[in-house]
Amino acid sequence: MKKAAPLFIVIAGCLWGLMGIFVRSLGEYGFTPVQTASLRITVTAISMLLFLAVTDRKKLIINKRDILFFLIMGVASILFFTTCYFTTIQLTSLSVAAILLYTAPVMVMIMSAVLFREKITGKKLLALLLSFAGCLCVAGIGKDMNITWAGLVTGLGSGLGYGLYSIFGTYALKKYHPFTVTAYTFLFAAAGSIPLCRAGHIISVIASEDNKSRLYLLIIMTGLITCFIPFLLYTMGLKYVEAGRASIMASIEPMVATLVGFIVFKESITPVSGVGILLIMAAIVILNSRMKKLDQSDLAL
Repeated sequence: MKKAAPLFIVIAGCLWGLMGIFVRSLGEYGFTPVQTASLRITVTAISMLLFLAVTDRKKLIINKRDILFFLIMGVASILFFTTCYFTTIQLTSLSVAAILLYTAPVMVMIMSAVLFREKITGKKLLALLLSFAGCLCVAGIGKDMNITWAGLVTGLGSGLGYGLYSIFGTYALKKYHPFTVTAYTFLFAAAGSIPLCRAGHIISVIASEDNKSRLYLLIIMTGLITCFIPFLLYTMGLKYVEAGRASIMASIEPMVATLVGFIVFKESITPVSGVGILLIMAAIVILNSRMKKLDQSDLAL
């Protein structure tokens, strides 16, 4: 399991990169991005609880004192990240939203150094710079960089919320199984999303659809493929991979999203995007390679 942990994190990033397919498909039915996010979270919570109820009910048992922790983890990481990210998309361009979101690895690395005493090695710094530069290229920096102060704040908030999952997860995994952590995080995130998603509108959209079975299948697949499976894999990977390193490795997501746009939606890949993909891949290779000099050099915080 320990050897497979980095692979779990990379697969999770790849699955997150498929989200564009499902967002556009559900958007055709009239769902807003926030409603799509709420559906993803809710399907994940239900799937995880059912899975554990059938396979191992003991993993559903948590200390009552930890309920508040999981409530904060679900709302402050998953729900906060989702709300900030989609708000940023409305206030700025997609490229700006993507760039601000991927400030997460920087935040995770700093918080991990302070909270967990993880070393900021030369290898991590090199991989971080390469991955962020790759994200800038993939997002198409320079195309439309109009940004407001509100967009900047919510964008940085999305990066913080995205990164907090790694931080909270590291604490939770010291006490609970990854399945338990995922189940309760999304249970509370789903409950918190109800006031934000206009549930009445979701119900009316489903009720007015003729081919309900197809829509239900799409909603379930959205939750399973882009949320349930990747977050489960990412949480399992966090058990053996440092939070800062894991956050950088997950930055493969925008690269996959770009490839999906090219293959599925016939969107063009510019030379700059191609360079960005190579930079992200290089960062992941460096993180999983043996580079003694860079591993031994560290920046103390």
